[in-house]
Formats: sequence, structure tokens, C-alpha cells
Amino acid sequence: MPYDFDLFVIGGGSAGVRCGRIAAGHGARVAVAEERFWGGTCVNVGCVPKKIMVNAAEYGAWMEDAAAFGWPHHRHQHHDWAKLAAARDAEVTRLSGIYGKLLAGAGVTSFDARATFLDPHTLDVGGQRVTAERIVIATGGTPMRLDIPGAELGLVSDDLFTLKALPRRAVVIGGGYIAVEFATILQGLGAEVDLMYRAPLPLRGFDEDIRGAAAEALAAQGIRLNPDVRPTRITALPDGLMVAMSNNFMREADAVFFCTGRAPNTAGLGLEKAGIAPLAGGAIPVNDDHQTVQPHIYALGDVIDRVNLTPMATAVGHALADTLFGSNPRRASYDNVATAVFMSPPIATVGLTETEAAARGPVDVYVTRFTPMRHTISKREGRKTLMKLVVCQATQKVLGAHMLGEDAAEIMQGIGIAIGMGATKQDFDRTIGIHPTAAEEFVTLRTRTRVAGVAAAAQ
Repeated sequence: MPYDFDLFVIGGGSAGVRCGRIAAGHGARVAVAEERFWGGTCVNVGCVPKKIMVNAAEYGAWMEDAAAFGWPHHRHQHHDWAKLAAARDAEVTRLSGIYGKLLAGAGVTSFDARATFLDPHTLDVGGQRVTAERIVIATGGTPMRLDIPGAELGLVSDDLFTLKALPRRAVVIGGGYIAVEFATILQGLGAEVDLMYRAPLPLRGFDEDIRGAAAEALAAQGIRLNPDVRPTRITALPDGLMVAMSNNFMREADAVFFCTGRAPNTAGLGLEKAGIAPLAGGAIPVNDDHQTVQPHIYALGDVIDRVNLTPMATAVGHALADTLFGSNPRRASYDNVATAVFMSPPIATVGLTETEAAARGPVDVYVTRFTPMRHTISKREGRKTLMKLVVCQATQKVLGAHMLGEDAAEIMQGIGIAIGMGATKQDFDRTIGIHPTAAEEFVTLRTRTRVAGVAAAAQ
């Protein structure tokens, strides 16, 4: 049968727009449907507005630090939340509009509507029946609340970007990257912040040295850490909220943020009509080519819960379009994907943690901690830098690099290239550092801190 489109993409975020645009460039008849906002989570309620607010929080600290360098201290008594919100929202609107223009320029048909399955090749798109030979599901994720009494009184991560004013007292629930980022944003802009997480340290899944250093940095900024606890109830008060915790303590707040993860956004898509059954958490199971159980239906990005990062989703969308319509079958690798946590100071990492690497065999571990030059003058607490390399003993390949400190993300992008190419510790050693920088520490780590893995017991 003839189809209306060669490819229909459900979701106008990073993965969907890139896949649709590249496929159209290869000559395919493409349509993309987006029911909420073009650009998806990253542009509208994620990476972009969050980074702008991180920048805003940092400027306050920099103004205070400037006095130590001889500049007069002119920090205002209160941060202008409305001015920041207006600038942030204007940039988000600009970027969201670019996504639509990119699709139009490529000849893609855009639908500002919800798309749901009627059968494996047919969709209801805002009340219109549309058929497609191939379909891509790229609907991203949605924030979750904990299932506790009073959860409806709390906010989710998306809500930070619609607040009309800075809460004076905030409780942030969660220990992941969104939680620690929100905690430092709110504290940096002037709020009193409690951070609650159920593990001994925040940032589960990151390297243990980084997790410990992150906890120290958060506490040094004045963020009150509540490890090994979980909220049990939220109650409304005449002038705010009360959060009860599993350790029998209470915290009063003006706002409570659930930063407890995001779930794949698959509810209501009609997947059962397409013959697709999501996993228990809502993620769509796919093979290495991102095919679902229906070979002509694909799923990308956060909806498959593999590596939930915007650049990864974009790369996978591009590779799939090249494979299907560009006569260039290829896959985007999920190995050695660099990532960052934009708390203050930021974290960046690429490759294996020490624990992951040691499970594969003996590794040499190199760690350094120091005060960056800026803060030897400013005397600001909580700004120590930690840098770490994890090296395979047998091959001397650098398996992982981890950093907490200013400019970590900017530095780690280049380190990611080296690790992806299989650089050895000797390659790092022979590289001349740029002095004076923090980055040069990665190429001047000469003294092994410890050995980990199966050889550790013998040495």
C-alpha cells in the first residue's frame, strides 16, 4: 500500500528533529509531530534554561570573590529573579523556534499535535489519520514524584522554570545530577536549601572519589545535606510546607522539589495497538539498531532509557537516518560518552569509574586534589578541584577520567577525544601542559595513588 510518509517521527526533541531533518535531506518524505514544545526537554525545561540559571548563581559568588582581587564589592542585596526569568525564557523561545525552522528548511512536514498509534503503520495525529512506512518514537521522558502523602504539594524539576519568585527555603529531594544542580542553583541565588537523598553520598553511579568530593563541596556552600533518609510526608502549613523524613526529623520549606528521576514518556501512545509492550518502568525495548519488536518502528533517546543525554540522542537519530535513507548503515557508540553535572563546582567524567574498571582487572589510579589559583586568593570554601585517571595496568590505556572543579566540562570534552581514541597514560605524560591551568594536571599526574582490582591485594 502507498503510505503518506516514508518516515514519521513522534516527538520534536533532539533525537526526533535530527532524525527527521537528516532523513529528509536524504530524500525521504518525513513528518514530525510534537504536542508540547519543539526542542524537547533539553531546550525548554532542561539543559539550556538550567545552564543559564547555573551561570546566574555563579555570578553572585564571583562578585563576592572580586573584592579579594581589589574590585569594589557591589553585589545587590537581593537577586532579581524576574529579570533572569525574562532573559532565560527569551533564549528558550529563540532556540525552540530554531528547531521548527530547521525542519521546515529541510522540507519536513510538522504537526503541532499529539500522535498516537491506531495500528503498526497508522497514527492519529491531532484527529487526522496518517500512515507511514517507518515510524520513530522519540517522546523523551517526564519527571516523577515520589508516592508519598502530600506529594501533590511538591514541584517537579520542570516547575523551576515557571516559578514567579525564588523560594526563601527549599527542600530538594533526590541525589542525582538534577537534584545537586538544583540545590546549588537555588542556594547560589539566595535560598536556604536542604538536599535529601537515600544513599550515604549523592550521585549514585559516579566515581566514588567524585561523590565524596561533591558532598564536601555542597556542604561547604551551606547546603544542608540529609543523607540516608527519604521523605515520608509533605504537609501544608499556613506559611509554607513541612517535610517529614524517615529519620523522624522535619524540615520547613516554601517549596519542595522532587528531583527523583524521569520516566520514559510512553503513556497514552497506544503502543498496544502497534504490538509493542513497554518494560515495567515504561521504557521501550529495542535491539542494537533501535528497532522495536516491530522492525519498522524504532525508538530513540530517553524513551529507551539507555544513555539519557541530549548529544547521545542526537547522534543516534542522525545515525538512524543515515542507515535508513542515506545508504550509510552505521551506529552511534554508547561507549566512552562524556558527561557533566553542572552543580557548583561542576563535575565532568568520561569512561569507566574506578569500581567499574577494577572489576575488569588491575588498574592504576591517579588522584590529585588542589585549590585552584583563583581561590588561593578568594579564600572561598568548597572550591577544591579533584582530578582522577583510571589506567589499565596491562595496556596502560586510560579507561576513565573524572573531575570536580571549575571548567570541568570544558576540559573533559578534549579528554573524551583522547580516551575514545585509546590514549595511554604515556600519551598523557608526553603531552605538554598549558601553564598555569587546572587542565595541565591531567598531563602531569606522575605518582600513582593506588592500585585497584585483582592486583590490589597482592601489591
